[in-house]
Amino acid sequence: MFLITTLGFASPAILVFLGVIALIIFGPKKLPEFGRAMGSSLKEFKDATDGIMKDHDKDDKDDKDVRK
Repeated sequence: MFLITTLGFASPAILVFLGVIALIIFGPKKLPEFGRAMGSSLKEFKDATDGIMKDHDKDDKDDKDVRK
């Protein structure tokens, strides 16, 4: 039995199963805390990668200006 499809995404049934297991293990009071922590971590990661991409784009623009 394959838990993950060929595209790398889990099927909806597997996601529901994992959600039920997480609810049993952590309880209903801890899951929102984990969700908030994951959301804030994802936001920080996105902000950091956006900053890196902006710096990279600026460097590329500066390189093109120097070549002209």
